[in-house]
Amino acid sequence: MNGFVTTRICLYRGHRAFASSHSPLQGRPNNSAASKEADSVQTLGPVSSLQPVQQTRDHRLASSQRPAASHIQPVSLPATAEALRRPLTARRSTTNTCGSSAQTASPSAAQTLLWSVRATHFGGVYSILQQPLHPPQTSNTPCSRHHRLRTSSLPRRFFSTTSKMPTVSQPQTPASLDSPLRDTRHRPVERLTDRLETPSLDDRSYRVIRLPNQLEVLLVHDAETDKASAAMDVNVGNFSDETEMPGMAHAVEHLLFMGTKKYPVENAYSQYLSSHSGSSNAYTGATSTNYYFEVAAKRAEDATEEESSPLYGALDRFAQFFIDPLFLDSTLDRELRAVDSENKKNLQSDQWRLHQLEKSLSNSRHPYCHFSTGNFEVLKTQPEERGVDVRKKFMEFHEKHYSANRMKLVVLGRESLDVLEGWAADLFAGVRNKDLPQNRWEDEVPFGEKDLLTQCFAKPVMDSRELDLSFPFVDEEILFESQPSRYISHLIGHEGPGSIMAYIKSKGWANGLSAGAYPVCPGTPGIFNCQIRLTEDGLKNYQEIVKVFFEYVSLLRETPPQEWIFQEQKGLADVAFKFKQKTPASRFTSKISAVMQTPLPREWLLSGHSRLRKFDPVRIAEGLACLRPDNFRMTVVSQKFPGTWESKEKWYGTEYTYGKLPADFVAEIKNAATSTNLTRLPELHLPHVNQFIPTKLEVEKKEIKEPAISPKLIRNDDLVRTWYKKDDTFWVPKANLFVNCRNTLPNATAENSLKARLYTDVVRDALEEYSYDAELAGLDYSISSHSMGIEIAVSGYNDKLPVLLEKVLLTMRDLEIKPERFDIIKERLARGLKNWDFQQPYNQVGDFTRWLNSEKGYITEQLVAELPHLTATDIQQFYPQLLRQMHIETFAHGNLYKEDALKLSNLIESILKPRVLPQTQWPVSRSLVFPPGGNYVYHKTLKDPANVNHCIEYLLYVGDKSIRPLRAKTLLLDQMTHEPAFDQLRTKEQLGYVVFSGARSTSTTIGYRFIIQSEKTPEYLESRIDSFLAGFAKTLASMSDSDFEGHKRSLITKRLEKLKNLDQESSRLWSHIDNEYLDFELAYEDAAQIKLLSKANMIEFFEHYIIPSSPARSKLAIHLNAQSTSTEIENGVKTLALNKDKKDDEDGEVVEVKQEGNGTTPYIITDVREFKSKLQVSAGPQPVKHISEFEELEPKL
Repeated sequence: MNGFVTTRICLYRGHRAFASSHSPLQGRPNNSAASKEADSVQTLGPVSSLQPVQQTRDHRLASSQRPAASHIQPVSLPATAEALRRPLTARRSTTNTCGSSAQTASPSAAQTLLWSVRATHFGGVYSILQQPLHPPQTSNTPCSRHHRLRTSSLPRRFFSTTSKMPTVSQPQTPASLDSPLRDTRHRPVERLTDRLETPSLDDRSYRVIRLPNQLEVLLVHDAETDKASAAMDVNVGNFSDETEMPGMAHAVEHLLFMGTKKYPVENAYSQYLSSHSGSSNAYTGATSTNYYFEVAAKRAEDATEEESSPLYGALDRFAQFFIDPLFLDSTLDRELRAVDSENKKNLQSDQWRLHQLEKSLSNSRHPYCHFSTGNFEVLKTQPEERGVDVRKKFMEFHEKHYSANRMKLVVLGRESLDVLEGWAADLFAGVRNKDLPQNRWEDEVPFGEKDLLTQCFAKPVMDSRELDLSFPFVDEEILFESQPSRYISHLIGHEGPGSIMAYIKSKGWANGLSAGAYPVCPGTPGIFNCQIRLTEDGLKNYQEIVKVFFEYVSLLRETPPQEWIFQEQKGLADVAFKFKQKTPASRFTSKISAVMQTPLPREWLLSGHSRLRKFDPVRIAEGLACLRPDNFRMTVVSQKFPGTWESKEKWYGTEYTYGKLPADFVAEIKNAATSTNLTRLPELHLPHVNQFIPTKLEVEKKEIKEPAISPKLIRNDDLVRTWYKKDDTFWVPKANLFVNCRNTLPNATAENSLKARLYTDVVRDALEEYSYDAELAGLDYSISSHSMGIEIAVSGYNDKLPVLLEKVLLTMRDLEIKPERFDIIKERLARGLKNWDFQQPYNQVGDFTRWLNSEKGYITEQLVAELPHLTATDIQQFYPQLLRQMHIETFAHGNLYKEDALKLSNLIESILKPRVLPQTQWPVSRSLVFPPGGNYVYHKTLKDPANVNHCIEYLLYVGDKSIRPLRAKTLLLDQMTHEPAFDQLRTKEQLGYVVFSGARSTSTTIGYRFIIQSEKTPEYLESRIDSFLAGFAKTLASMSDSDFEGHKRSLITKRLEKLKNLDQESSRLWSHIDNEYLDFELAYEDAAQIKLLSKANMIEFFEHYIIPSSPARSKLAIHLNAQSTSTEIENGVKTLALNKDKKDDEDGEVVEVKQEGNGTTPYIITDVREFKSKLQVSAGPQPVKHISEFEELEPKL
């Protein structure tokens, strides 16, 4: 794998947040109260900066999200496997893509447009014949570098050399730049450009301006958006922390949300956003702090009325963060404890631990060595012991570093550019310009001579093995046209024949490799990193792997840079940008505001570092010259080390041994680095021409009145169902194919579940080399097992999609399992299952909830017990049975015709040749039904002895999710309680950093839940949830009609939020097919039901299903207990119904009150089988319409 990779910390931000099982979530989590149902818009947020990006005060978790298909899975919050039953199509995202839009304007009447990219392929050189670019106007604004992520252990799908880069459209015709301002109230601004390089399908208009206070602003007019957004990136981060108070920048980020002079109520900002279908977030990086929000866009007819635009009110409140924040004394301790809780959440995360170890072993004179998160001790206790006024310190930090000329603002809305310009000029004029220089660090480097030729052996929390090679690299800050590291990482990170990965995998030494360069900070050279995930044999032979790496580098240095390779990369990047689609509004604004800190010409803000514009062999050679034996550091990560751990890292306690590389090993490396064709391994060579490069990129765009809501069923027989929908919204040359091979075998036993999992793992492993070129060319596949069978998904440019599908199917059918490779895959799975016990508690709790709600299923410990007995022969004998009899259901969506969809189904049938599985034998997914008055508690002691956090999931059962009024009431409850619950339980009571509330659905039922991770016991957390709910009954009863109707409007807006791209629509439609409800109009039906609800309806609902005193309420509580209190838990719980509760007064102080429960004694679940046997089971999913209503059958081809 190649691309801009290589930091051990991963950030996903935006409308939905994800983190890998080894990577901490960073950035202010989304506080949207939108429905977290399967058909909600789900997006993968952008990757952020090099540093572990600090979170703000919120940690609101998204539910019902599918993990990616990989043995190291990015997991949804709050649970890894609780989400939807199977993975979505894997999406390769890139770390250097600048967010941009790509939704086409409506074509002229009765016109059919044929759009195509004229592509030629001469001697392996792929080129896109496009219109010339608009000459960029060079920006004179010195800016810091936007940091690209590096991450060590994410699946390769998250890194692609073909970072989504642009083929561009004609620059927009600029508005008259010397036109008079609309209103004399508006301060004069400098218009820098209206001509941005955009994707061909982008229907937005843009303008870059500079306010008189030197604040630079990108204005974005999007007439079709249903969400407005803004983001501010401030050129200050944790590199500016004072040495004795690490985490200052992060703490200031938290405190800005706690009230301003104009809006002094601490949650006024979040309340306003919540009441207008909005959310907010923020993150602190090394050199930037990024704040962003999104809110309902105004109605089209309200284009210029400030009062009726939610964006105006949000901007007014947002601007005050940077004008006059209060840093209230009453909030200081609480927010610093939130920072402390966040830090404790990360203490057992290997991503955080290993990244900090690298930093702690770096040059102490460079800020790269900083501890960036902070904790209560260093931010409050120790400073006050030294006589420091902490509040004053934070105010001084804001005063010292927050200056308008260091800020970059992006505003996106339906309003015209002139209106947005006036608002920006008025509302942000009060941000003071202190004429501060842009932050740069030029005097020191992160790794000096004494830090090189070193080796570090580090002990991880989880059972993982990794080899990490880091090289001080060239500074690419101004090399955005050529980006030499892209060429180098493409070759070093390649996984096809002739690559490093292909060779070390053939030796049984590695499971994965990633490579790439990342910037550290402006003024400092970057770092090139190669990370290899090792097998057991690979750990024993790590020195051999290092020598292979340097032999390959010698090949690259000996071979002049190949222009055909560069042109191949460039062509793929151009196509990716040309057809780039829209991303969620807040993701776009946050991303681009950070990009604005770079020295890119303003015309290139959208294409950013995506495009490769210039082949520069000299710069490539300079980059390769950095990859030499005297210029690197080596880290080996493993729990096994032949010796004793000599040291312990200060902030996270990571055990390690550190020293210089042995002289004899250095000599061997130098020999490898100077190898020639005569002495080099013959298996190493450059990659071949990529055969998956798309050449047919035509898109037929027809005028339509309204896009179709549901797909059509174009084949329906005993063996195959084929669903189809031609893309009628996004008009990109892409398609998504989903295939469900329905079979009862995988879920019959825990052993079968493991066999099916191992089978799909071995198939992916066998396809790794072949599929890598497809991945680079924007074509992806996944194969995974689940309780209902096997799912295959293929997605990307439709041109070569059938080719990849055929290879996947043939591999599935003809798989020959090699025992030596199987042993590696089995061992990898065993470690993955073992490591699950060491994930964050909030990542584990959902799996237990899912298990206790499902009729049949298996948890990790059941799978662990079965795995040791399985052999390669077992899988070789099992998978033909799996494929022998099935029902095949497919969905083809995108730039395809009916005939194409039918051919794909026929291809599946002709290769697999299964027997018909009668419909009476299809597996059925059902959930347990909890009786009225039920009160169940399940206790589990967490296995990580060093973990300090407990966790609770508190689930209130509501009923069958197909009953639309019940579902609507549950969603509206979520909307009404989301912000108050967070404010009370997280902000005021400080129960923990992770606090979430919202609707939760199983395969057939719906409920309402809380998830809290905390150092406080689950029993106490449960009492606080009960107290909140009892108090909210009064809030609901006294809620004004206008507030109630506002909540309804906000929720309806969220439910009807537009899909942003083809993948979102494909995933939504497939989820409705896959769950068998066929409820394609669910969002619209939800909105209609919500509109009908009255306050009396909600009070009745709340008093029946939710309030703790209700005798009809049914509750399931999952208590995950840290080992430190396991003895107390094992002694049992007397009662959870009668509690001495606490509540907050208006000043946020906790006072004692009595709260009477309903007196129900909880049923402690000790035998899960017995527990389930006493409950009824729901009916299986029932389609909302008879399947014949969707049929549009064609004769079989």
